[in-house]
Amino acid sequence: MIEFRFAVDDLATTSFAYSPLQETVFSLRCLHDPARYPHHRPWLRRIRPRLDALDHELLSALTTPWLWVPDCLTPRPERARPAFADELDRLRATPPHLLDSDFRAAYRTESALPPVVARGLAEPDRFLDRIVAALDAYWHACLAADWWPRVQSIMEADLAHQARVLAEQGAGALFAGLDRRLSWVDGQLRLSTDDFMLQAPWTDMSIAGRGLVLLPSLFARGAQPLIDPARPPTIIYPARGSATLSAEPPPVTDDALARLLGRPRARLLLLLADPASTTELAHRLNVTPGAVSQHLAVLYDAGLLSRTRNGRVVRYARTALGNALCR
Repeated sequence: MIEFRFAVDDLATTSFAYSPLQETVFSLRCLHDPARYPHHRPWLRRIRPRLDALDHELLSALTTPWLWVPDCLTPRPERARPAFADELDRLRATPPHLLDSDFRAAYRTESALPPVVARGLAEPDRFLDRIVAALDAYWHACLAADWWPRVQSIMEADLAHQARVLAEQGAGALFAGLDRRLSWVDGQLRLSTDDFMLQAPWTDMSIAGRGLVLLPSLFARGAQPLIDPARPPTIIYPARGSATLSAEPPPVTDDALARLLGRPRARLLLLLADPASTTELAHRLNVTPGAVSQHLAVLYDAGLLSRTRNGRVVRYARTALGNALCR
């Protein structure tokens, strides 16, 4: 059990964020154990041929066999929605001694270090340059174009859901709803470690005015902390809706909903059980965003959808009337 101890003002500084660099690094877990991540199998099949052109030896070594990741590879975001390039710049500025200590902490023993890591740590500056270059190439070859837009939409939907839970039910319900490992007891947040593959090297942490950041991830099988308790407090938890990565669009049928709305609009309404953007819906249906936008406008005007804006992105969700029609 790990207990996060909150002072009076610590709950007020607890916040949510998501990290494209974190998801990039965590996605490498699929290379070690694809069976643990069934929703990512279609994506993994697509990228397999591209991995041969990348620094595969190093990328595989960035995750341990027990799926721990050196903390320095996933720095806590400085804002809620950082850009990948900005996070990569922060990684590039990692002090060499931190790179060495974080890899050794993740692999736990000297003998467990892969040869590529052991060689790299002998020249940490060059090793860090190689890590940054490998992650940058991996991001652009395998993630940025067609994978990250869908993941980002899931992240945004998760953050919107958590905000609603906090507003309607309070912090206790919020933490308990993030993952079964988490519970809010007597003003403290507890994280059960009973099913950890390896036990965490510490058991309690005081937030102490540093702010707790909660990060959704598509590669977390349960809530998890960082390895180093001296780092700013961070909890990574499973993002809602990860199954939609492998979900096929609803079939075109001749049921009552399709006859009422038309097949394209019926499919869109069925897809919007969770909020999504025009771009995400277009990816999932393999059509143009313009075509999706026209149908969304009709469904919105009919009162079947609501919409919210985050920056430049507009996300649609079904209204009560839309849910009733889908039933």
